Amino acid sequence: MAKEVVFGVWDYIIMTATMVASVLIGIYFRFSGGKQKTNEEYLMANRNMSIFPVAVSLMASFMSAITLLGVSAENYYNGMQFIVINISYGIATPLISRLYLPVFFGLQKTSTYEYLELRFGPHIRLLASLTYTLQMVLYNGIVLYAPAIVLESVTGLDRLISILVVGLACTFYSTLGGMKAVLFTDLLQSFLMLGAVFSVVVFASVQLGGFDKIFIIAQERGRLDFSNFTLDPTVRHTWWSLIFGGCFTYMSLYAVNHTQVQRLLTVSTLSRSQQCLWWSWPVLSVLSIVTCISGVAIFAVYKDCDPLAAGSITATDQLMPYYVVDAMRVAPGLAGLFVAGIFSASLSTISASCNALAAVTLTDYVSRWINVNPSYIPWLTKLAACAFGLVFLALAFLAEYLGGLFQAAYTIFGAVGGPLLGMFTLGMFTTFANEKGVSVALLSGMAMTLWMNFGGPRPPIQKLPVSVEGCAHNVTLSSASVTNNSDYFYLYRISYMWTSPLGFVWVIIVGTIVSLIWRQEQPWEKAGRLHPDPALFTPPLANILRKRNQKTSVQCELLKPQENHD
Repeated sequence: MAKEVVFGVWDYIIMTATMVASVLIGIYFRFSGGKQKTNEEYLMANRNMSIFPVAVSLMASFMSAITLLGVSAENYYNGMQFIVINISYGIATPLISRLYLPVFFGLQKTSTYEYLELRFGPHIRLLASLTYTLQMVLYNGIVLYAPAIVLESVTGLDRLISILVVGLACTFYSTLGGMKAVLFTDLLQSFLMLGAVFSVVVFASVQLGGFDKIFIIAQERGRLDFSNFTLDPTVRHTWWSLIFGGCFTYMSLYAVNHTQVQRLLTVSTLSRSQQCLWWSWPVLSVLSIVTCISGVAIFAVYKDCDPLAAGSITATDQLMPYYVVDAMRVAPGLAGLFVAGIFSASLSTISASCNALAAVTLTDYVSRWINVNPSYIPWLTKLAACAFGLVFLALAFLAEYLGGLFQAAYTIFGAVGGPLLGMFTLGMFTTFANEKGVSVALLSGMAMTLWMNFGGPRPPIQKLPVSVEGCAHNVTLSSASVTNNSDYFYLYRISYMWTSPLGFVWVIIVGTIVSLIWRQEQPWEKAGRLHPDPALFTPPLANILRKRNQKTSVQCELLKPQENHD
């Protein structure tokens, strides 16, 4: 996509104001309250946050610029079937709220992976935390790089300068202000994300002569087909793959991913934490649904001259920024609002990761291996947060030269989630699973999901037909080559939406079999206790264990008089 400067004075004012506001929030929380003197305040916001900013932050750290650009392009080229995934969020939320969240909230640990050592042992904790660190570092480097391409397209500003400006600003405020700064900047940035996507839908509606025209045109061109109920796992998007796959992906992020769990522990009670989770669902769904609509809205505008086929863009992710360059330049400030929204999506994801990775580093690595003076820990945590921000910057610069890394990082993020969810589920829902069993299951599960996603050759993604009949210059639409998917290895044909469920099921089955065959002393047995701590298990199982413990205690008390009599 050719560079073309379309930014005006108002656009630069909006973009600059976004950065300045984020930095000022970081400075404010550095010098207010407890002034970040303890890790409890820096990493957990003293566990006294209000519900609304936490709920919005949960959504903001889930939605990145990759998501906004990718989902809009998905709906443009493949129709609105993807919107069905929002149903899965509603199914997953009560499961997370009632079955997983009470365990983490009851333990009140800084790192999510501390649970694994309590339940299984130290080795699986280290393995899981290293896996999390690797996927988040890789993913966030690409999250920072992706919107730099957008800013270059819309403003003509060199992408390397964009990476430096955004990366340094984000590192500064997240390092300086800690969790409170991250949560409140997420709040600001979420409104900008919504504003950016809404502006595209509104402007397209005005162009087309009404909001209803978006769906009329989409229906005529086959973009509103919701009839795919096939059970075939090789079909990319169906009702079943979107609902089940979306449910497991959502749970892997909100139920056991440290970035999200850490936010859910910044409030004072379990009830408030559950409310945060419940409120984040409609906020996320609103942004997701509007982003889906924005994709078909842009399609309705370009129904007779597809930008990709016409050569105006070189990749589908450039679609939304191209629309801003091509159509929205006439309205002062709209381009600036869009760019601010896209960068806000990245800022919220990166700042969340800086803080979360700092927590994992100090808790899972430094504090376990080095005896650190407690007064130094807050400074070391800030140093770790800053270091991760700089690592993201370095990876963002490298991403320009590693073309396949963008898709690779996103794939890793999804492929690791299912096995990790399976591992935590085995720990919380069974008493027989042991460290050896879950270690074998996790490693083999991730090997399987990564093989599925990276193996090749893979069949090309089929898109719905587009037109170039209305293009101003002569464009010939190249005929799509017909491929026979059955010629490809079956595992490489399975939809990416099934990766997380398959990884989850693999870990559950393999972990169960290996644990039952390869017996090992559980942590409570090593400590000389007969029964496990109910706090380590999901509430339904915890209630059973408590009743069993009470029954055992009563029986012991009844036996005592008989022993004295004898």
